[in-house]
Amino acid sequence: MIGTKPTKKRFLDRVAEKYGVAVVVLDESSNEVATANNNSVCAALYQSEEFGPRCAEYCGVAFARTRNSDAVFEYECHAGLVCKAVAVRDADKPFVAIVGRAFVGSEKYREATQKAIDGEWRRFKPTEFFSNILFAASAAVLDGPLSRLRRFAGVPEPAELLELPQEKAQPKAEPLSQQEPEPRSLESDIEEMIARFRAQDQPPRRTELVPAPASEQRVRRPIGNLLGMSLVEACQFVISEISERYNIASSMWLERRGEGFIPLVATGDFHSREVIISLDPRGDLIKQAVRQNRPVRMVERGKHGEAARHLRLFPVGVPSNIAGAIAISNAPESSELDDQILEIATSLGPQLEILRLRDEVAQRDWLAGAVKRFSENLKRIDTDDFWTHLTQISAELLQAERASLLIQSENSNELYAKAAIGVRTDLFHTPGIGARVAGPVLEQGSPVLVEDISKLGMGSAPLDWRYKTASFVSYPLLIGDRRIAVMNFTDKATGGSFDKYDLELLQAIAPQIAVAIDRTRLKDQAGQYKQLSVTDPLTGLLNRRYMDPRLAEEVKRSKRHGFPLALLLLDIDSFKSYNDTFGHPAGDSALRKVAEVLKGSLRAVDVAARWGGEEFAILLPNTKIDEAFLIAERIREEVESAEIPNRRITVSIGIAPESPEIGSSMELIQAADFALYEAKNRGRNTVCIFDVTTGSIDSKP
Repeated sequence: MIGTKPTKKRFLDRVAEKYGVAVVVLDESSNEVATANNNSVCAALYQSEEFGPRCAEYCGVAFARTRNSDAVFEYECHAGLVCKAVAVRDADKPFVAIVGRAFVGSEKYREATQKAIDGEWRRFKPTEFFSNILFAASAAVLDGPLSRLRRFAGVPEPAELLELPQEKAQPKAEPLSQQEPEPRSLESDIEEMIARFRAQDQPPRRTELVPAPASEQRVRRPIGNLLGMSLVEACQFVISEISERYNIASSMWLERRGEGFIPLVATGDFHSREVIISLDPRGDLIKQAVRQNRPVRMVERGKHGEAARHLRLFPVGVPSNIAGAIAISNAPESSELDDQILEIATSLGPQLEILRLRDEVAQRDWLAGAVKRFSENLKRIDTDDFWTHLTQISAELLQAERASLLIQSENSNELYAKAAIGVRTDLFHTPGIGARVAGPVLEQGSPVLVEDISKLGMGSAPLDWRYKTASFVSYPLLIGDRRIAVMNFTDKATGGSFDKYDLELLQAIAPQIAVAIDRTRLKDQAGQYKQLSVTDPLTGLLNRRYMDPRLAEEVKRSKRHGFPLALLLLDIDSFKSYNDTFGHPAGDSALRKVAEVLKGSLRAVDVAARWGGEEFAILLPNTKIDEAFLIAERIREEVESAEIPNRRITVSIGIAPESPEIGSSMELIQAADFALYEAKNRGRNTVCIFDVTTGSIDSKP
């Protein structure tokens, strides 16, 4: 049965590792009896008393939705994770196998991180919550692992779910007419498409409209099989072939980016000029051109509004999604030329969609791996040097030789440096740091990626900063509407420019960075507030709020282990008359002077606190009564000889040792207070000890 054989887990791990998704097996009670590569978000929520019931509305009903059925139960859960479930059997018991638990698209992931930052999931530790984040290019990616598990659905004889299929005897093949088709995966669909493209006959060559001179003629490769290339290589090849085949002086490949096109590859005049295409890929002009199978004609305007150059743009893609375009200029007007380029654009559309899908899947895999590595490194950060290490691992991920982390002051809008890596100037003492770029970036809440700062018209950085490249990224870290910090990255280690992949990577890890920074700052502030709440602002000593629980803890420790312990209560003699005669400022100065004497007279293990008014308490752990008496006498003498304006100050001190007769910290305080009262009665400026065995007062141990 599940969970009894070590080989079972290995099979689930193989499936999960191959497809990069989670594989989870649940029994009829919705208990997780086996998991592999589980999404850390699921692991946290599923086991939570607060959110487990919501998970039960999805994964919890998977068994019931698939039992006695071959249907696949597909759903997106409340956490934004996509899953597919299928009924399986292990020996004679029914189970349900769930694959996926992955984010499809970065938007769902960002929603999840926002909930973890300041929403309903903020109580989870980020280092655990984000320790294993899974991505999938689409829900279809889950068909691969699902098909591996479906072979255990409704098997006619007992079968071990988690053993490798090849380890078991294979049943005899049934006639094809009786066999059910194997569930197809996205992977197999892509391979079939690739095979179909490679097997198809190439279209007949057409006569070139503008033949090249005989000396330049060569055997030209047909355009038709691009699937062995990357997307950029394919675009370069297409533009090169079109330019040479039809002797077109200037051409370029345009790639869709958001609501516009940007040049990806260019030749001729386009190669050395910045080209801006003001055309919406989803607009009516493109739709009409696709419908009528014709190019979009555009005109470049000169400085004085005259038509400087004509351009023809041929959309490339599938009808519902124009993802690119071929643009030509300085070419003869010819319907036959337009028809041939349109034919190329139409035939290339499906292939380029496959290449884009490959790039997207590869990017998702890379992004998921990078986020996972970052999460693992984030968990190992030494809290003693949090800021530097956080900046270091972020810079390494972006391959940046220089990086800085700037925090906004709580008292003003100015930025100051918390960490810097590889910089050649002192950012920590640089006035107005971040005023040029980082400040506006944080204020606007939008990242800035610059390939070449010289093109911005804002001037280069100071020469003594000695940047190697002109490219940089400035990224704001936000939690909701709160501005947390800015991270800056410069000098790409490769010598190139930062690009969209760097920005996408930052978008993926920024929520975790923001959470880590915010919680570290809150922790630091909590520590500061806690320190302030237990510290006397006048003397800098601890106060009674701290001393009461500490004293109770030390009394328990003394009784448990038999360690000696003594408590001193000290009171400034005639302090009211000092205040009345010389004023409260002079009285405050005298209190601070006594506190200085205490700090200078005590050992590192001793604890001094302002008990109230002119009274102080001193806790002496591991101290016998004779040692306590010597410490008290030293304090009394040093206060008496201290240089205090107006007049001499003296103190009276009462000592009480911890003993079996003392039942609690309160009784110890009462005993020391009784000894202090007797010291006052004996003329002040003296030390008295409470004898716990007799209840009497001694002036010496």
